[in-house]
Amino acid sequence: MSEDILDTVEFDDEGFMVDASAWTEGIGQAIAEALEVDLTDRHWLVINYARKEFEGNGEPPTLRRITTQTDVSMKEMYKLFPGGPAKIAANIAGLKKPTGCI
Repeated sequence: MSEDILDTVEFDDEGFMVDASAWTEGIGQAIAEALEVDLTDRHWLVINYARKEFEGNGEPPTLRRITTQTDVSMKEMYKLFPGGPAKIAANIAGLKKPTGCI
């Protein structure tokens, strides 16, 4: 089912959503499943924060900003989103790749 949702979404060459305004929680869940991330309340805290930041300034937050503006530590971010926490969080949140991510 979740793969069907992703078929309706346009992604760029790096797998990030082209239109952040088309994002829904269902799409976020489907992206997370594709990335093999089991979303918890702590994941959603980061995802919702990232979306709020993006809506405010048009840019996804950096990892440092997430850890200083939420109660999620750097160590926890790496546990929640292994392999590139800011990048993976932005991807699941339907945002473009954060500036400075490789």
